Amino acid sequence: MATENCDAVNMDPDMELLSDEELEREAEGFKEQGNAFYIKKDYAEAFNYYTKAIDMCPKNPSYYGNRAATLMMLCRYREALEDSQQAVRLDHTFVKGHLREGKCHLSLGNAMAASRCFQKVLEMEPDNSQAQQELKNAESILEYERMAEIGFEKRDFRMVVFCMDRALEASSACHKFKILKAECLALLGRYPEAQSVASDILRMDSTNADALYVRGLCLYYEDCIEKAVQFFVQALRMAPDHDKARLACRNAKALKAKKEEGNKAFKEGNFEAAYELYSEALTIDPNNIKTNAKLFCNRATVGSKLKKLEQAIEDCTKAIKLDETYIKAYLRRAQCYMDTEQYEEAVRDYEKVYQTEKTKEHKHLLKTAQLELKKSKRKDYYKVLGVDKNATEDEIKKAYRKRALLHHPDRHSGASPEVQKEEEKKFKEVGEAFSVLSDPKKKSRYDSGQDLEDDGMNMGDFDANNIFKAFFGGPGGFSFEASGPGNFFFQFG
Repeated sequence: MATENCDAVNMDPDMELLSDEELEREAEGFKEQGNAFYIKKDYAEAFNYYTKAIDMCPKNPSYYGNRAATLMMLCRYREALEDSQQAVRLDHTFVKGHLREGKCHLSLGNAMAASRCFQKVLEMEPDNSQAQQELKNAESILEYERMAEIGFEKRDFRMVVFCMDRALEASSACHKFKILKAECLALLGRYPEAQSVASDILRMDSTNADALYVRGLCLYYEDCIEKAVQFFVQALRMAPDHDKARLACRNAKALKAKKEEGNKAFKEGNFEAAYELYSEALTIDPNNIKTNAKLFCNRATVGSKLKKLEQAIEDCTKAIKLDETYIKAYLRRAQCYMDTEQYEEAVRDYEKVYQTEKTKEHKHLLKTAQLELKKSKRKDYYKVLGVDKNATEDEIKKAYRKRALLHHPDRHSGASPEVQKEEEKKFKEVGEAFSVLSDPKKKSRYDSGQDLEDDGMNMGDFDANNIFKAFFGGPGGFSFEASGPGNFFFQFG
């Protein structure tokens, strides 16, 4: 190398007395020592000796090229890029310098600039296999970037993650690719993975606005809205024009305020207002799955208070669709199913809850639902008599009197055989219902869901006519007489 390249800067005073040839010799010695440490993979020491060589001869391109190679091994790609660029400025025909500059650009995710570097190498050495391969790698990264952009627009976040994983194989130091991957992981609900990527970047650069935004996004989607806002605000301090952080911060604040308004209205018993506020909150950000699941469940709770039970069931189902692990939504839906006498569905939900959390309370709820399901499969004697389950003894008697007279076979003696058969069946059911509900012991067992056949209570043994006669005072106590076609009245004896 020509001695005019050894215009030393920041040199030791003793070195200033050396001639250019002696400086060059000293610099070459440092370079050789650097090479030795490089071979041993002691890149930190190699860096030190190459730096000493550069200090001795700052216009020697190979020294910058060697230090660039060392910095690349230390994953300090930005510094390596500066050194390789300096090397090719000093010697535009320095092939290794152009290759290293291209590889640094590629590692940092600038595939377009990398392509230009590799093309320069191929102009000088058309058969350079390394430049040919690296150019293909750069073109692949450009294609992955294009596919990722299309995938993001279509909200195909899995595709974006796939493309960024492929691109990062060659661009391992590209923060842009890592951030895009982390953002899509967050949008896919894979929060720990997204947090990990963002945290790795922040360890290297604590002021990285994109990484701060992704950390906030994960917290926001995990319903830690207050903490999320802090990260969004911090990101905006670092980058006031960060549009995504600004939008997310605005949504987070609006969602938190609207949800709190709804909670306040609910606690005050203003259910209509709470229902509307939760509905408004659900329109703010469809992407916030966890918070929206809670909002649907909250609205279901309000809906059940307003007796909008079917709508409440629908809201719980939406909450579960967003978050299949949301126990509270299963419990709320199960209660709504109980209230609407959809016992099979209630049992199914309580079974799901109990399988997840085997608590005494959940076991009790499941048993209660199973009992109600069992009871629902029997004849509903209260419904047969047309009375409420809390009906008094007098109300049960009055109901029996009315229904027994309405369905008595004698009253329908002139009807068709089909009608007679149906009325006789109803007459027997009315008698069966009265025989149970008028007997305190049988009624108690019936209400508790126990089988009436236990303890010798065989419902097949009773005679509806005997019950009727006993109720109306025995044989001859009344009679039906026709007063015209299809009309009957009865007389007591």
